[in-house]
Amino acid sequence: MTRRFGSRSRWVPALFGALLGGLFSLPVPVTQAAPFPWAPSPVNSCGEVGFDPLNRERDPALPPPSPLPDRIDIPVPIPQLTPITVPGPEPDNTRIDSPPLAADPCHTPCPDVRDISKPLEPDPDPSPVPKAGDRPGSDAGAPIKIPHVEFKPEIEPIPVPVPGGPGVAPQPAPPQVVHPAEPGPAAAAVAEPRVGSVELAGQVTGHGSQNRTDLRWQVDGTDLGVMWETKPGEVAVVFGDTFGKGWQVGGTGRDDQDWRSNVLGYSTDRELSDGLSLDSMVQDSRCHAAEILSSRKVKNWEATTIPTSGFALGDRQYLSYMSVNRWSRIPGIWSNNYGGLAYSDDNGRTWTKDQHAKWDNVFGVGRFQVAAMVPQGDYVYMFGTPNGRVGVIGLARVPKDDVLNTSAYQYWVNGSWAPAAENQATPLVPGLASEVSVRYDQDNAQWQMVYLDSGRGAIVVRNAAVPQGIWTEPAQLLSTADYPKAYGGFVHPWSTGKDLYFTISSWDSYNVYLMHAQLDSAN
Repeated sequence: MTRRFGSRSRWVPALFGALLGGLFSLPVPVTQAAPFPWAPSPVNSCGEVGFDPLNRERDPALPPPSPLPDRIDIPVPIPQLTPITVPGPEPDNTRIDSPPLAADPCHTPCPDVRDISKPLEPDPDPSPVPKAGDRPGSDAGAPIKIPHVEFKPEIEPIPVPVPGGPGVAPQPAPPQVVHPAEPGPAAAAVAEPRVGSVELAGQVTGHGSQNRTDLRWQVDGTDLGVMWETKPGEVAVVFGDTFGKGWQVGGTGRDDQDWRSNVLGYSTDRELSDGLSLDSMVQDSRCHAAEILSSRKVKNWEATTIPTSGFALGDRQYLSYMSVNRWSRIPGIWSNNYGGLAYSDDNGRTWTKDQHAKWDNVFGVGRFQVAAMVPQGDYVYMFGTPNGRVGVIGLARVPKDDVLNTSAYQYWVNGSWAPAAENQATPLVPGLASEVSVRYDQDNAQWQMVYLDSGRGAIVVRNAAVPQGIWTEPAQLLSTADYPKAYGGFVHPWSTGKDLYFTISSWDSYNVYLMHAQLDSAN
């Protein structure tokens, strides 16, 4: 999710990550696993070198790493008054039709936009002033020498609201609907999922991926990969903060590297064992993925907007998202303005943020800031966590027809569905959870929940008969010792009780990967 770690501050943030990672979800287990043997980087069918998120031994052909960096940047906050127009500008809904992919997978569709024959120019300043929405980063060492210490000015915006244009037209508020409290007993526990093999199915995004997203849609670095079925035979895949030309490996980029807060693609791929193929993306120009949910991109006001889940009700698509106020220097910690809902009536091409479907982050303790929403039966169920990665999971439900009306939600509190009880929601499971992803398995008539447990440094899976549990004990899908700085765990909707496919993001390569877990989840 994710400008959680930052782009180019080389050493001080890395120290934060080393000291605080195990506590604040740059998950590093207490006992570090031995790295896997070195192997060459993967290469796609076009001969382009990709990324390997697995923790491997260092290339023996390289010189030994230096124990110290060559440069230590010490950020110096510089307060700066920053005018913010209120209301903000209307979103740019410029769109073009996405042409079908060429039969030749190695065809470069827009050589005038991105010419693969010309190597990317190196970053002229490998450690620039961080941008407004930066997250503290983590990078490797450099040659052995006494580090050069440099004080780097870092703009700390002080937002000042000023009158703007007309902005988006006001939307009528929904009527108040308060459903009375109803019993919501938990069900008996189901059998715990047993995890067999867990393997990397393929790199989804970035250079060297089978989708060649850098050349087709200017998606060089991105994360998340939240998925849902838009209609029979089609899956939407939405990504978080995305960077294009100029982006360099090592976390998020800068605001001058074609930064988009989010982008969306489509897939009809049912053979997932060899990776997830994207057929198209929502575009605003040739070979350029559009930002689908706008953001102000100003720290301390709205740094970015990050999708957290998606679902369809009839022909309308919905996205839950979070409006991030700022990212902390502490990995895995950030502050939201609110969690909200947006909808699309053209299959995800353009989106409308509902002005009333918001869960404000009052005093920073809102329990449903990061939501995973799943329709089933007569309701849409909302699994929520606070901003950051040090919270617990709460549960709410709402009749499908009232999904945009926050007053109609009932929260699960001590065995009952209670109205207006957001911050009293009973934790579904013990322990920390973030990046929650949930699906209902029709074949087994069970619920399946995957999330990052930063306390144990693992992405885990649990099962239950009903949304409120009882949930099984967590079964580990992967360890962040084996996949360093991995996060996510977003389930593909066409998974089954035996074959679970889910996406993870790797911070260092800042791209998305599809994983395949073989399960035994018999009743």
